[in-house]
Amino acid sequence: MHHSDNSERLNRYRFACELAETGGRLAFQYYQKREELPVDHKGEDAQDVVSLADREVEALVKSRIAQSFPEDGFLGEESGFAQDGARVLWVVDPIDGTSSFLNGLHTWCLSLAVIIDGEPVIGVVYDPNHGELFHACKGSGAWLNDRPITPHPAETVADGVMGVGTSHRVTAAEFLPFLDALLQQGGMFVRNGSGALMSAWAAAGRLIGYYEPHMNPWDGLPGIVLMREAGGLTNPYLAEDGIKRGNPVLLASKTLYPQLKQWVKQNLD
Repeated sequence: MHHSDNSERLNRYRFACELAETGGRLAFQYYQKREELPVDHKGEDAQDVVSLADREVEALVKSRIAQSFPEDGFLGEESGFAQDGARVLWVVDPIDGTSSFLNGLHTWCLSLAVIIDGEPVIGVVYDPNHGELFHACKGSGAWLNDRPITPHPAETVADGVMGVGTSHRVTAAEFLPFLDALLQQGGMFVRNGSGALMSAWAAAGRLIGYYEPHMNPWDGLPGIVLMREAGGLTNPYLAEDGIKRGNPVLLASKTLYPQLKQWVKQNLD
């Protein structure tokens, strides 16, 4: 490793942590406005608020990155690719968990990852409802605010709670066999509406792992980096053009990953 590579990464890591908090706080202001809306139109108006928050937060994050690292590329859920082909790519979801945001559930976050030379090296998930910043940089470990995090010590799936997610981009048949196997083995699950947040919880040992049959890179990558740096295992998310197509996500401790992997219908190698 060249010294310059290291500082290139660490500069962006520090910046990413500050930026996630700044963007997350802006999203949180919109979230609080949602609660002040007149009750009779809540659905429609709250939908407008979350759409506006999504766009404004992404615009803020994108412009700050462009100011500080103008040569870097950007991939956002709202705005797609900018500077396609750059060596460094920032991948951002301004609000992962929009239905939670919309319905007043405190389970949404800002998620952000940085890929350098084709490798995901920074993962940040900020939960403004609880003031929790999950962050990791390759070679620097994984952290919740200023405390190091490690995966759950579970020996089997019966020793804790598994995070799972699914979406209507995949069929029930792709997802249900995993859930069936988990329950048959005495396991239990939670789904909170934000895959990025649940995967961060898994890296922090609150959940025993996380599985979703298809995740977009802006939601999947942060947890991948967090779990690897926390000392666990994940599938190689960027394989087979994951950055463009998305991929399954499975992450867990070194003990549980091989047990869980056999229940996943898709190829994870």
